[in-house]
Amino acid sequence: MKFSGREDVAAPIDAVFEALNDFESFERQAMRRGAEVRRIDPLTQPGVGMQWDVSFKMRGRTREMSVKMARYDDPNEMIFDVKSAGVTGTFSIELMALSRSRTRMALALELTPLTLSARLFVQSLKLAKASLNKRFKLRLAEYAKGLEDRLQRSA
Repeated sequence: MKFSGREDVAAPIDAVFEALNDFESFERQAMRRGAEVRRIDPLTQPGVGMQWDVSFKMRGRTREMSVKMARYDDPNEMIFDVKSAGVTGTFSIELMALSRSRTRMALALELTPLTLSARLFVQSLKLAKASLNKRFKLRLAEYAKGLEDRLQRSA
């Protein structure tokens, strides 16, 4: 199952990529939403091998997952491998410079079930795919607008 979307940001590709590298801010956002996030790699600079353990409540149960950066191509792309009990996935962020001051940001999340219960979970997502895709794209648009505003204020 795949969710994807793209948004254009009125900022240079380097500035957008640098903002997307602010992993501490993403960790804080997840914690504000009730997730527990723990970084478990020794890296001091962003790059392949960065890894987090995340636990959160969903549908009344605590879920745990591991997120690991699999590819880091500055300033074009970041790919993360996501693993949890029964489901694996890939989350990718691709940037493309449209001009010196505009960047296209494309995000994709692909989930693959590994167990029968995970298949049922993914099947339930497929049944609600239209509404989930709409929410995914809305969140992406909100994030892109906020990112654009932050980058324009700091410029």
